[in-house]
Amino acid sequence: MSESQSTNSLVIRHATEADVPLLFQMIMELAEYEKLTHEVVGTEALLHDAMFGERKVVEGLLVSWNGQPAGYAMFFHNFSTFLCRPGLYIEDIYVRESMRGHGIGKKIMIYLAQVAKERGCGRMEWSVLDWNEPSIQFYKKIGAVLLDEWTTCRVTGIALDQLANSNL
Repeated sequence: MSESQSTNSLVIRHATEADVPLLFQMIMELAEYEKLTHEVVGTEALLHDAMFGERKVVEGLLVSWNGQPAGYAMFFHNFSTFLCRPGLYIEDIYVRESMRGHGIGKKIMIYLAQVAKERGCGRMEWSVLDWNEPSIQFYKKIGAVLLDEWTTCRVTGIALDQLANSNL
């Protein structure tokens, strides 16, 4: 996979340090769409550190359509003990509302699938909110299987602090 991919008016490229403010702005747009702005406690500085600091833990793609920022994707590697191979976990995939309907989301997923294959990943995974029917239908259309038998678990904030400080 080349450093960037361009199709007609669409450009997909790996994010740079200069892209962090725009990425964070679009993260806030996604949080608003998902009605989760109250959960955003991150900052541009924290995002920058996660992407470009000493311990890089996430990668980003920036997508433009006709020269305008259209969306982004954030991803990282996880691991499947059953496959004994890495996986590619998509933390976010977002296309701005005004840019939807041009096949941008599908192109992002194709690009990420190519990255996953090149890196020897056995699978790609992501989560979708159960009320987000347009996204669910899109994911099914590209061949994703919704794993209804799996429930996402999360420990964060005070609960994480309490667990970390528990006696063994």
